[in-house]
Order: sequence, then structure tokens, then C-alpha cells
Amino acid sequence: MTPISGLVITLNEAHNIVDCLSSMKRVCDDIVVVDSGSIDGTVELARGQGAQVIVQKPFLGDGPQRSLGLPYCRHSWVLNLDADERLEDDFVEYVKQTDLDSLGVDLVETRRRNFLGDRFTPYAGQYPDYVKRLFHKERADFKPVVAHSHVETDSSRKVPVHITHFSYRDYPDLIAKSRYSGWLARDLAESGKSLHVWQPILHGSWAFFRHYVIQAGFLAGLDGLTISLCKGLSSYLKYAHAIELRRIRKKEKA
Repeated sequence: MTPISGLVITLNEAHNIVDCLSSMKRVCDDIVVVDSGSIDGTVELARGQGAQVIVQKPFLGDGPQRSLGLPYCRHSWVLNLDADERLEDDFVEYVKQTDLDSLGVDLVETRRRNFLGDRFTPYAGQYPDYVKRLFHKERADFKPVVAHSHVETDSSRKVPVHITHFSYRDYPDLIAKSRYSGWLARDLAESGKSLHVWQPILHGSWAFFRHYVIQAGFLAGLDGLTISLCKGLSSYLKYAHAIELRRIRKKEKA
């Protein structure tokens, strides 16, 4: 088995961190946690699991915060998880039986099962949801954006093994996270892309249609409808907020 370091970023993840790190220890003998100022005992729990904890506040943004932890990882191959993710048995077996250095790629993409409460749905874009979690840190790095960063490389392989993602505790949690568009809007506002007043409704409507119709969210009943509506809302707010940020900055420069 190829030696692997684990990497997690946290903020008030006491309810998740022990299960997450216990899962990672199935394949990682070295784990680094980059915390941005937890006040709920996350740091102490992580250290209790044997993780090396680096405290970095203020939060640098999703990509930079993760990249900060890479020099502390002892091994070249790094498994990057969110605190609400867990490794499934097929992922563990694949890693234990595979010489990662012989794959000829810098990144292994794996499937993710997303849960709403205790319910898994393969519809509304929730599966297979390939994610970039296992990579060679000398040949790949995180995209330097403040929200929803991912590993950047031109050399990857998709493998049909799984990670479990406890995305949302319930409908209120889903709705609350859909409304949180600040970081995404900031990235968009700073991107230099053209923004127009019609884009929020266009992108919001398209996001709902894509998840509910094209990705068959209608087959998942109320869960599928709620997920699709929230995806539409999130996209709408992202563009509306970005336009608002541009207007504010234009006034500040005037």
C-alpha cells in the first residue's frame, strides 16, 4: 500500500471530526487538520485522534486554507476530505491494493454518495458526483479560490469507489446552506467576467431545470424537488450577490 497523508480543514466540526478522522485512519498513517478558529472542541478532539493541528485564522479561503496544510503532510500522496465525509469499504480496499505511483496519474477521482439526513438519492445530481480527493501533492494543488476549491491537474483517473457525504442534516440545513452564497459571489465578482441583471434568474432557472428534469430529481419525490429548488436558489443568489458586490465597489471607487 502506498503511504498516504490525510488533510482536513475545519471550523467548529466537533460533531463530525472524530468519525471523519477515524475513517481516514483506515488508509492514512499521518493526518493534518487545518483549523480556522474552532470554539467547540474540534482542535482537542482532532489531537486526541493523533492528528497534527495547524491553526490558521482568519480563514484564507477554501483553496488557500487547504494548500497551507500540504507542507505539513509527510507523504507525497494526500487524501483530502471534508469533515462531513467518510471512506466506504470499497475505497479502502482499492487504496490498500493499489500502488498509486504506478497509475501514471496525479489524481484519483472517486464517486461520492450524498445524503440528506439518513436518505441517499441517486438523482438530482447527487450521484455519482465524482470528487477529486486523492492526489500527489508535488504534481497537483488546490485551485486558489475562496469557495468550492478542487485539485487542479491534467492527469487524473476516475475510479468507481465511494466516499459518503453527509451533506445536509435536514431541510432547514439544506435551505440555510443554499442561501450562503457569499464566497461564491465574491469569486465571481472578482473574476472579471461580465455580469448582467438577467443572469440571476437565467442561471437560477437553469440550475433548477438541470437538477429536477435532466438529472431526474423528480424521481426522488420531495427530496428531489427540495434539492432542485435549493440548487436554483443558490445559483440565483450567487449571481445576484456578485452584481451587488460589483455595484458597491463601483460606488466606492467613484
